[in-house]
Amino acid sequence: MPAIPTISKRDVEAARAAARIVVDSHYKIAAWLRPGMTLPQIDAFIAKTLDSFGARSCFLGYKIPRSPAFPSHACLSVNECVVHGTAGYYTDPMKAGDVLKIDIGVFFEGWVGDAAWTYVFGEMSPLVKKLTDAGKESLRRGVTKLQPGQPYINWAREVQDCVESPPPKGYGFHLIRGLGGHGYGRRLHAAPFISNTVPTHAGEWPDALTPAEPGTLLAVEPMIAVGTGQTVQPRKQWPVFTKDGSLSVHYEHDVLIGDDGPIVLTDGLQNVPDVIN
Repeated sequence: MPAIPTISKRDVEAARAAARIVVDSHYKIAAWLRPGMTLPQIDAFIAKTLDSFGARSCFLGYKIPRSPAFPSHACLSVNECVVHGTAGYYTDPMKAGDVLKIDIGVFFEGWVGDAAWTYVFGEMSPLVKKLTDAGKESLRRGVTKLQPGQPYINWAREVQDCVESPPPKGYGFHLIRGLGGHGYGRRLHAAPFISNTVPTHAGEWPDALTPAEPGTLLAVEPMIAVGTGQTVQPRKQWPVFTKDGSLSVHYEHDVLIGDDGPIVLTDGLQNVPDVIN
């Protein structure tokens, strides 16, 4: 397994500053969003917002094997699109009932900040309210389990119990399989991988029993769908969709493993106004 990087105490404030820009950007976006806007308009606003903070997108131009460079400043994923939606994949204007996931990643003074939140246009239906509640609550509960010296599987146990247990214990939804959180720092992606579900066979998640070490930066991110945990990715392009076309949400915090427990560097994001009228 790749070595898991840690940061020194003197670098904590630099990592915190990058995370803060992501939070502040979400607040600016939430105040600006309106029904009728298109994804290219939203992406252009995000680009201007990051520039105003002296930051730049760490998603634009990002490459993985066998895929084109990511073409947008943010990941913009509508309804059944779980993650990695581009500004050009969906052409309709935002309308009442749409569920938009906005994932923002920045480079700021050599450090990465990376966090996502879900926005709903118009009044939430009971189903969408339950789905967003599941995302927020699973993220909140999961973070409490990221304790120094404790294995990362504790995160997955808590998140999966919250999301997938039937009511009244849990929400009865489905966590997306094969996608999860990750370490970060001066690069967007680093070890460890943070699964949102408990492994079902040996070797499925090599980092599961690794104890969290103080100084580790993590971007943790439950991705939840109504009907299935399975996805499709047409033509191996960027957007990832639920296999059954059901609605999905995505929530992500940046977390530092501290000596005494987890420190949410993107604290405050959970209070962003997420209903857009």
